[in-house]
Amino acid sequence: MQILPAIDIRGGQCVRLRQGDYDQETVFSADPAAMARRWVSEGAEILHVVDLDGAREGRPVNVSSIRAIIEESGVPCQLGGGLRTEEEIAAALSWGVARVVIGTKALESPTWLDDMTRRFPNKIVLGIDAKEGRVATRGWLDVSDQSAVELARSLSHLPLAGLVYTDIGRDGMLQGVNIPAMAEMCAATPLPVIASGGVTTVDDVRRLAALPLAGCIVGRALYEGHIILKDILNVCAKPH
Repeated sequence: MQILPAIDIRGGQCVRLRQGDYDQETVFSADPAAMARRWVSEGAEILHVVDLDGAREGRPVNVSSIRAIIEESGVPCQLGGGLRTEEEIAAALSWGVARVVIGTKALESPTWLDDMTRRFPNKIVLGIDAKEGRVATRGWLDVSDQSAVELARSLSHLPLAGLVYTDIGRDGMLQGVNIPAMAEMCAATPLPVIASGGVTTVDDVRRLAALPLAGCIVGRALYEGHIILKDILNVCAKPH
């Protein structure tokens, strides 16, 4: 299982939100690229980058910060947040992004997603954000009636690179991961699943790796020192 340190950007700074709430923000660094270099120096082999302003506004916003991360980190980066047109996907990939995460537009227009995955095969990751199992969109501001698991099933036939499943209720709260929800998602789709939200301890990572998952995004717990990156990388390196 891969570990993906999260770098969430708002106003050009590296921040973390609680439960996706833009009013509950903690700034961890004024230099996101420096934070990227730190995680790579500690062993990260891939990074999860989110343009929080982009997710809210529906278009890429923090482009200079994103490009600096890609250029200075030297590892693959997956990017999410506000990518809702073919031109924006192509632009992000041209910056050197390894793959893009599409959430809101995938829910609003499955036909468009079908077309994009065929134009950019294995370059698009489906981002499913859920609150109590229901899909949330537009930077987590809107919660729909659609089941996250049903959405994953309906789109699993596409040539996607994988799926990021975020439990909003756990995100940034340091309350542990929702193992049953992640297990349900793994069982629902043949796509590689990357878990996000609530990772707090080394044991959380160990339990996720046993599901099995393709990856695990870690944010606040790393930034606040609750877990050390090398420790969870070691857990993932061991057979389960």
